[in-house]
Amino acid sequence: MRTARVMGTVASLHAPDDPGDEAWSEVLGVFERWEGVFSLWHADSELDRMAHGRLALPDASPLVREVYAQALGWRAATRGAFTPHRPDGVVDLSGLVKALATDEAGRVLDETSESWLLGVGGDVLGRGGQAVDARHEPWRCGVVDPGRRDALLGVVELTGHRRAVATSGTAERGEHVWRRESGAVFTQVTVCADDLVTADVLATAILAGTPDDLDGITDAWDVDVATVDRDGVLSGTPGTLGWWPACEVSAEPGR
Repeated sequence: MRTARVMGTVASLHAPDDPGDEAWSEVLGVFERWEGVFSLWHADSELDRMAHGRLALPDASPLVREVYAQALGWRAATRGAFTPHRPDGVVDLSGLVKALATDEAGRVLDETSESWLLGVGGDVLGRGGQAVDARHEPWRCGVVDPGRRDALLGVVELTGHRRAVATSGTAERGEHVWRRESGAVFTQVTVCADDLVTADVLATAILAGTPDDLDGITDAWDVDVATVDRDGVLSGTPGTLGWWPACEVSAEPGR
């Protein structure tokens, strides 16, 4: 396993065949490049300059304007549950950028290996599977119990087209997501999807939103969703039932 600090968190790579130093350096370079443009904590990044009024959005690079346009598209699609604007009006694209960077890093790994699992904070992207006792098995990703950080609620298997898992919650980083003014009830959301951007954005949108937002999202997207509410009640869509062998899951939201 390889690990490194990226974008304020830890990236970890599991691969049956190590991709080598050159590929790993290229992966880390991907994260460094995205962070250098979009971080609000790096002086003179484009987003930092925009936040301090030194750069107008129309004058930003094509990449910044493209990602901002994507974020606006997600805001419209989620009826405002996901937004690129902080309450103070500052443009903050961190809810999208980590997934985009991880997705690009995955394409680098695709060139060197047919089997790998890359985790970056609460985002996980995989390809292929792992060898267990001479058998080829799917990659498995643990879902942390928000009430007990040293324990797992369950385990997600990345099978078929499902390559990505994203978890957003308040247990580790507190209230870091801008929630709707009323009706937000979830403390942790896990989304499994075919691509990481969808999984990450929708996990954030559901955490920030209401049960009505959850229902709308599970109706509109082909994703598996598990939520934990403020009372500690675990709920999941039908696709998550295999995640929780030791847990009692409430009535399933959405489809």
